Amino acid sequence: MKPQQKLTRDQSRAAFAYRCVDNVSKELQDDYRIRVNSLGSAVLRDGLAAALVFLHRDSTDKAAKLLLDQLSDSKELGLGSGGKVSLIPDVFVLEPSEYMRVTREVLALAVWLRRAVSATFVLEKKKGNADVANAP
Repeated sequence: MKPQQKLTRDQSRAAFAYRCVDNVSKELQDDYRIRVNSLGSAVLRDGLAAALVFLHRDSTDKAAKLLLDQLSDSKELGLGSGGKVSLIPDVFVLEPSEYMRVTREVLALAVWLRRAVSATFVLEKKKGNADVANAP
């Protein structure tokens, strides 16, 4: 039996992202895709705290709540022991260097979440659009 190989940080992020995406129900996939695709740009544009507060504010939206819960469960962020943490109050009390580290980590996770969504979710074709796969 082979000893279990330790994952690199990027492999750990990828595994986390694919676990998150696997837990998204079919009816939430479109909204979740929008939330994931806008997460990185929201962090860059507004800052980590504002992006998280925006997700929290829209937590009546099931996709926003799911994404925020998944980020809260992430041990990759290094906030707590990988169990559920309250991101909103925890982010506001971080030292500046730690805040920047968590920001970089969220941005790296956002990239992997986007990749996982692109690779996993099937885009539904709308009627009237040319379907390239069915072209003669």
